[in-house]
Amino acid sequence: MSIYLTAIIKSKPGQAEALKTHLLELISHSTQEAACLQYDLHQVESDPDTFIFHEEWSDAAGLELHNTQPHIQNFINNTNDLRDGDIIIYKTQLVSKNSKSL
Repeated sequence: MSIYLTAIIKSKPGQAEALKTHLLELISHSTQEAACLQYDLHQVESDPDTFIFHEEWSDAAGLELHNTQPHIQNFINNTNDLRDGDIIIYKTQLVSKNSKSL
């Protein structure tokens, strides 16, 4: 059964581009994990210091493995000076999925 997460990460003022570089690197590693089904990054138009991940993991074991990966620990350790506050993570339940292609 899939696990869905929404993660919200804010950059300190003036650090959005630097943080985005680290977020894109995180994507390149995370999407290679077998359990990763979706790992989409969004940046809020009205607040470019705010980034939102929409994630889908194939199962709880895959998500747990993801959280122990070196690229996750490196991101947390290497972006402390760029992030404004804690990373907020919501575990969600899928209500409806639109699979329409753009």
